Amino acid sequence: MTIEHVQQELRAFVAERDWAQFHSPENLAKSISIEAAELLEEFQWGEPGDPQNVRDELADVLTYCLLLAERIGADPIEIVRSKLAKTRAKYPADTARGRSAKYDQL
Repeated sequence: MTIEHVQQELRAFVAERDWAQFHSPENLAKSISIEAAELLEEFQWGEPGDPQNVRDELADVLTYCLLLAERIGADPIEIVRSKLAKTRAKYPADTARGRSAKYDQL
């Protein structure tokens, strides 16, 4: 299954429920943050008790990210690749390998 297939499934799911009216970029961004907090909650006291809960929360984050990308007319693959190119330039492998320092301290 490709990302395009997943996006088609998401579009159909949203359309069947007439939820697009609630999917402003602002609302979707808020939902990403809320779901990310729920994902983080799984690790609040150490390793999660149920790895399936982690997968479910991660799926919620990814779902809202895909919905937001579509809403703003962004290709998820392209924006990830574009950002990766920028990050690669900021953190060259030969100077960043094994280090967690910020790019301006490498």
